[in-house]
Amino acid sequence: MPSSDTPTTPPATGGRKRALFFLLSMSPIIALIALLAWGQLRPESNPGGLLEHEQSGAEQTSVRAAPDLAGFDLVSGAQVSLESLRGKVVVVDFWSSWCAACRAEAADLAAVYLEYIDAPVEFVGVAIWDATGAVLQHIERYGVIYPNILDERGAAAVGYGVRGVPEKFFLDGDGQIVLKLIGPVSDEKLRETIDSLLVAQRDG
Repeated sequence: MPSSDTPTTPPATGGRKRALFFLLSMSPIIALIALLAWGQLRPESNPGGLLEHEQSGAEQTSVRAAPDLAGFDLVSGAQVSLESLRGKVVVVDFWSSWCAACRAEAADLAAVYLEYIDAPVEFVGVAIWDATGAVLQHIERYGVIYPNILDERGAAAVGYGVRGVPEKFFLDGDGQIVLKLIGPVSDEKLRETIDSLLVAQRDG
């Protein structure tokens, strides 16, 4: 007759749950590392259709200091630094020339920028996983005059937590990210967002 004192081994559910929680918590980091690695392998091409935002919308983001962008404007050669733009509302637009959604909104972005040329507003384009020639062709085709830098290896995209293109980060005068929009943005939505930030800055 088996002894009632024989210990039984409890199922290792605790260990499995901890491992699953760890994997889930690391998944965003793993995804960003994968994007960066792909960008290093194929900087001149689309790294997969899943990275293109075809639908527009706001994405929840915590207010935080925007990582600085180190680079040079592809047209003028001038150095681009967010630090020098303090006091302005800044739109940081991550895009790529191979992205159809980016091309669809390009003319509206260029036109709205001109509307705010005398206001404390600046746009900074960041072309990611792209090639210089293709980026310059896009800039010329759509009459883009605001500064654009090339992030061909995806380092700036990883710093901002970009998961696809287009994505826009809106910064207040203190250099804080206060809003993130994904997908193509209409000129009306762009004006509405910029105006609300200008009002908040004026009343603050």
